[in-house]
Amino acid sequence: MTTPTPTTSKDTAVQNETYLIRGARLSSGDTTDLILENGVIAELGNGLTRAGATTVDAEGLIALPGLVDLHTHLREPGFEHSETVLTGTRAAASGGYTTVFAMANTSPVADTAGVVEQELSLGEQAGYARVQPIGAVTVGLAGERLAELGAMAESRAKVRVFSDDGLCVSDPQLMRRALEYVKAFDGVIAQHAQDPKLTPGAQMNEGSVSAELGLTGWPAMAEESIIARDVLIAEHVGSRLHICHLSTAGSVEVIRWAKARGINVTAEVTPHHLLLTEELVRSYDARYKVNPPLRRAEDVLALREALADGTIDIVATDHAPHPAEAKECAWAEAANGMVGLESALSVVHESMVETGLIGWADVERVMSRTPAQIGRISGQGLEIAVGNPAEITLYDPAARSDFAVADLRGRSINSPYLGTSLPGRVQATFHRGYATVLGGELVPLEKIQELVASHA
Repeated sequence: MTTPTPTTSKDTAVQNETYLIRGARLSSGDTTDLILENGVIAELGNGLTRAGATTVDAEGLIALPGLVDLHTHLREPGFEHSETVLTGTRAAASGGYTTVFAMANTSPVADTAGVVEQELSLGEQAGYARVQPIGAVTVGLAGERLAELGAMAESRAKVRVFSDDGLCVSDPQLMRRALEYVKAFDGVIAQHAQDPKLTPGAQMNEGSVSAELGLTGWPAMAEESIIARDVLIAEHVGSRLHICHLSTAGSVEVIRWAKARGINVTAEVTPHHLLLTEELVRSYDARYKVNPPLRRAEDVLALREALADGTIDIVATDHAPHPAEAKECAWAEAANGMVGLESALSVVHESMVETGLIGWADVERVMSRTPAQIGRISGQGLEIAVGNPAEITLYDPAARSDFAVADLRGRSINSPYLGTSLPGRVQATFHRGYATVLGGELVPLEKIQELVASHA
């Protein structure tokens, strides 16, 4: 398989913001050339030429709209030992993402206009992907009083997604008030569905495996009961609700019922819940410790079917980096979470495309178009068409390799896929019309920053 490589010299590639992509395959199956110029898709067609353009050979590669992740933990400010906006967006670009929504559980918490604007600026400075801040629902994620939702919505960050992710907004009256508040500016509350009174000390999915291992279980009903409560509140208020990292077959049925009833609810599933099961916990390898936990094989199948039929709207990574010491310890003391930006597209390829459940047009829908729509951001998730922003991912579906530490571009390495054979490889990512990844490798930071400066 030919990998895309620039034909101009490395010294001039950074100044040259015109790209001629030859022979890319669209999700429709059609093959086309693309010219990216001045930040937009300038031309589509066969046999295109453009003097001075950097030529990218995309024969055999699939061209997708740049991926959009509605659920990323970038950790900055406050937890830079785990990840920074720069390292997290480098990981995102490597995985084909051009936009990531940054969760609010930073330090200080992203519960004010000042903090979300800081995150926005850090993303602009890094240059590898758009960073769209998510605002906290409650002050300090404490679940006691609403954060500055209106101020964050009116800030330069124009926040439209609010979440206390990592913690559930468990007070129903507070949840109602939040949904009522964000309705005024078409915002959405993204709920971490976990009743804390049903999960004290939970270590893994509750069931026969947890009983056998003697680990405290995380019952499916702790997720399902919160979702059932919240869809009814959302219906009463007439506001938008989004469910983070849905993980059980029962939750699928609640969402399916709510949508049939006309309730304005959307839901996401993570790549790891589409592929991995609770059986991996038998290893006591804390890379497999996550919240919500890995579930039963029958849950995995239900989630796949729900994503295919549209009950679940999107795939979101829940990229959650941790330093080595937070994972290289006893299971009970280990932190919850997995990194996932670099591997997400390959896992969806493995679990959904190779199984015949969805095609590449569906991948565009669940990993690009719909996440952008839920997050109410412009210029992302758009079809590959003349005049649209040049946010493009080139993916090699024929590649296959063992996922390794060398494939990770963030600061942490707590991936559950290390040593696992995964299909595909992102060969190029274009953001704002310039390349962040070429030939499967990140474009160096100094070149990206020169381009960012030229756009300022």
